[in-house]
Amino acid sequence: MRLEQLEYLAAVVQHGSLRRASEHLHISQPALSEGVGKLERELGVVLLDRRRSGAQISPAGRELLRHMTDVLDAADRLREAAGDQSGTARGVRVGTVSTATASVVAPAIRAYQDRRRTTVVEVLDLPHRQVVDRVLGGALDLGLVNLLEGDDLPPELESTTLVRGRPVVVLPGRHPLTAHDEITVDELRGERFVAMRSGYVMHRFAQRLFGPQLPATTYRTDGAAMGKLLVADGMGLTVLPDFSVVDDPLERAGLLAVRPLVGNGTTVSLTLLQRRRRAVPDAVRELQECFVHAAAAFRDRGTVVPLAAARSGS
Repeated sequence: MRLEQLEYLAAVVQHGSLRRASEHLHISQPALSEGVGKLERELGVVLLDRRRSGAQISPAGRELLRHMTDVLDAADRLREAAGDQSGTARGVRVGTVSTATASVVAPAIRAYQDRRRTTVVEVLDLPHRQVVDRVLGGALDLGLVNLLEGDDLPPELESTTLVRGRPVVVLPGRHPLTAHDEITVDELRGERFVAMRSGYVMHRFAQRLFGPQLPATTYRTDGAAMGKLLVADGMGLTVLPDFSVVDDPLERAGLLAVRPLVGNGTTVSLTLLQRRRRAVPDAVRELQECFVHAAAAFRDRGTVVPLAAARSGS
C-alpha cells in the first residue's frame, strides 16, 4: 500500500469522477484507475462504485476512507511541520453551498491570507449533500452549509453556527414589489421564480413555502451566486437567507433588493462543518478561527436577525 493510492481515492471522492480527479492530480486517468484498483485488490474490497455519471465511494469504501484519512492527516501534519521550516504551507479545502460569500466567506479568507500568505485556500461550490459527504470522507477540510431548524448532521461532524438569519425575497433593484415593505407568498407566487435545484436547503424551503401551488414560471439553478445573477438580470425573483444577500456587490450596487416574507418566522443557520479528529492541522484550525471571527463581526453590525425579525413581525 502506498500513500499516493490513498490520495488517489480521496481525490476521486472530492471531485466526483476519475477524469476530474486525474486532471486535479495531473496524472493520466488510466494510471489513477490502476492505482485505485491495486488498492482495492490489496484490501479485498470494492472502494468505488463506477458509473457513467461518475465514480462514487462505495459503502465499504466509506467505512475504510475514515481510516485512510487519518493516515493522510498524519502525512499532512508531517508536511506542515516541514513546510513551517521551509517557509511553505499546505493548502486548505473548503466546500460551500455558495452562501454568505460577501458577508462572511470572503472576509474570513482575506483575514486568513493576511496571516498565512503562502497557504492556498481552495473553495468548491457544491450541493449540501456533497459538502457533508466530502467533509466526512476527508476530501474537504471545512464545509459551509445552510441548515433549517430541525435539520440533523452525522455525529462524526463537528458543527459551529456562524450566523442565524431569515429567508428573504430577492428582487431586481427596480422591481415594482420593492415599493412593498413585505411580500406575501401569493405575490411571490405570481412572479417568475428562480429556484435552487434539489439538494440545496433553499429548494426545500421553497417547496414548503409554496406547497402544491408553485409559481407558474420557474427557473432552476445551482447555488445562491447564480441565483442572484439571474435575479439581477431580471429573470425572476428568488428566496435566500438574508446573510447571503447583505453586503453582496450586486446589492450594494442597487441591482438587488431584499424584502421579508409576510408572517414567515423560519430561521436559517449558516453552519461551519469539520470532521471530528484527534488533531486538527494548524492551517485548518486558523481558517476555522477566521470564519468564526468574520461571522462575529457581521453579527455585530446588526444587519441580519434583528432587521429581518423586526420586518417580519416576529
